Amino acid sequence: MSETAKTPATPPRARAEIDLAALRANVRTLRAQAPGAAFMAVVKADGYGHGALPCARAAVEAGAGWVGTATPEEALALRASGELPADVRIMCWLWTPGGPWRETVEAGIDVSVSGLWALREVAEAARAAGRPALVQLKADTGLGRNGCQPADWGELVAAAVRAESAGLVRVTGLWSHFACADEPGHPSVAVQLALFEEMVASAERAGVRPEVRHIANSPATLTLPESHFDLVRPGIAMYGVSPGPALGSAADLGLRPVMTLAASLALVKHVAGGHGVSYGHRYVTPGETTLGLVPLGYADGVPRHASGTGPVLVGGKWRTVAGRIAMDQFVVDLGGDEPEPGAEAVLFGPGEHGEPTAEDWAQAAGTIGYEIVTRIGARVPRVYVGASV
Repeated sequence: MSETAKTPATPPRARAEIDLAALRANVRTLRAQAPGAAFMAVVKADGYGHGALPCARAAVEAGAGWVGTATPEEALALRASGELPADVRIMCWLWTPGGPWRETVEAGIDVSVSGLWALREVAEAARAAGRPALVQLKADTGLGRNGCQPADWGELVAAAVRAESAGLVRVTGLWSHFACADEPGHPSVAVQLALFEEMVASAERAGVRPEVRHIANSPATLTLPESHFDLVRPGIAMYGVSPGPALGSAADLGLRPVMTLAASLALVKHVAGGHGVSYGHRYVTPGETTLGLVPLGYADGVPRHASGTGPVLVGGKWRTVAGRIAMDQFVVDLGGDEPEPGAEAVLFGPGEHGEPTAEDWAQAAGTIGYEIVTRIGARVPRVYVGASV
């Protein structure tokens, strides 16, 4: 594999180190929570910012039999790479009219259908391709986003059964998605689960024989064994980030964060007290001190909302973003310490060496860990470690 890249002798401006060994360990931990279910590794949004293809390969090595994406373009790119085993199933679920239905049918990708318009388009594509489409019907059991409403479910199921009888589709799955599984005990969870079971039963009475029924995301995989059915779909937990503070930290859940975001200090300088720092002078040095310039900014995905609060490890000590985070850079007050330019500044990582975690940054920015890792941009090179040989 090519994921054995090591940090070059001359450190880059910044890097996101991706520990594939940690990802494989997380997949095994999650599989152990649902031993009777197949495992779909969700790698949408470029593997939550970690790199879709390397993470998909690592997950498959750890036992994933399915890979999930949001868009068909993401799914087609994975299939076109030729680097996943042919028997690994790929599914995508976010469609708009006129999407690349035929290409996905020809690639043998499972596609999600939530309405009659989508079923019509995929059936037409299957007719043109000369092979049946692999279709999974999505039920809206209460999330209120994609998925078919219960009142329309019978009509959609009947149309899918007719298309299957005509040889245009094969209904491979019935599925849904939780709204509040990251909030243990939330009343909507039991309501959604019961409604999903009802909608599955009605589809099966109408003649659907799905290969897989699934509703469990990361938090449900970890905490709701009754939701595991035939397949579970972990996303963020696979990358070692807790699905929500109510469930505990990643360490509490037996998971190890996969991404470490670090940069090389671009400048260290002495300034007097009363010195304004960054745009708007929202931070003014309280006394004589040293400032370190970190060459990462919101163009790289560092959240501007963490201005004045974001934690950074420099020289073995936690520092805090001083002033506003700019497009390409931000400043930390080093309190008189004098690390050399080029010294490492770690924004987040597993937390095992005293560094902040993505969850610390989420708290600082008033957001969730998902957003912190997913938003790290393409300008930050990914350096892969822990690859199998």
